[in-house]
Amino acid sequence: MTVCVALKVHDCIVFTADSATSLTGVDAAGNHVVVNIYDHANKVFNLHKGLPIAGMTAGIGNFGTSSISTLSKDLRVALTGNHISSEFTINPEAYTIEEVAHKARKFLYEDRFLHLEEVPTGTFQYWIGGYSAGQDLGEVWKIQIQDGNCPDPICEAAPTMSSAISWGGQTEAINRLLLGYGQGLPEALLSAGLPPENLDAGLRHVAARTQANLANPAMPTRDAIDLAVFLAEAQKQFVRFSIGSNTVGGELDVATVTKHEGFKWIKRKHYYSRELNPLETDHA
Repeated sequence: MTVCVALKVHDCIVFTADSATSLTGVDAAGNHVVVNIYDHANKVFNLHKGLPIAGMTAGIGNFGTSSISTLSKDLRVALTGNHISSEFTINPEAYTIEEVAHKARKFLYEDRFLHLEEVPTGTFQYWIGGYSAGQDLGEVWKIQIQDGNCPDPICEAAPTMSSAISWGGQTEAINRLLLGYGQGLPEALLSAGLPPENLDAGLRHVAARTQANLANPAMPTRDAIDLAVFLAEAQKQFVRFSIGSNTVGGELDVATVTKHEGFKWIKRKHYYSRELNPLETDHA
C-alpha cells in the first residue's frame, strides 16, 4: 500500500509519498495476503523536464510487467514529443494541467491498462499537479481506476481554490487528523441506529465540527513542505505501530512545483551512487 499527500497553497504544490510496495499472494483458503514488502518504490515523478508538472501514484503498483514508475517515465517521453504517437505531445507555450491529466488517462488507462491480458482488480490513483502555461496559481487533478473502470479525471484543487489537501492510499491517521474521525465512524453510526439515508448528512455534520484546517493559503513553500511531510509521516508511523504488516514505509520522496522554479526535488532516494554517475541528473 501507500500514503500520498498532495498539498496546494498560493506559492506552490507539494507532492510526497512513501516508498513501500506490497507483494501479494493467495493463501490456501483463497484469501489475498501480503507475502513481502519492498521499501524502495518510486511514486513521485517529474512528468516533463523543464515544465512545472508533477505526478504521483498510489494503489496498483504495476500494469502487467511494467511498474507505474516505468510507465510514468514512458508518459514523460510521450508528453515531450519523443514518442511514436504525437497525440500525447503538449505545447510548452500553451498547455493546461487539465489537458495533461486527460492525456495521462488515455495513455495509462486506454493504451496500457485495457490492453492487459489479465486486468488487475483494486484501486489505482494517479495525481497530476502543476501550473498551466501562463497561469499564476497551480492545480491538482486525479485519475482513478476502480476495478477496471476509469471515469474522466477530476479536479482535486482548482486554481481558484486558495488551498487544498488531497490524500490517498492508506489514510486512517490523516483522516483522524484532518477530518476529525476515523474510517470506522460510518459503521459506528449505523450500528448505533442512525438510518442509512441519514448517514451522509451525519458525516457532514460531524466533519463541520471536527475538521482541522491546517493548510493556510498564505503559508510559504517551506512550511507547506513541512505540513505535507508531517501528514505522510504521521500515517507512516500509525501503520508502524498498528497490528499487521508495515504496508506504509521506506523513505518519503518529496517534490514541489512552483510558478518560477518549476519542479524541484526536496527529498528523494537513489538506487545508485551519484558520485559514480556524475552525468546523471534525474531518474524519476
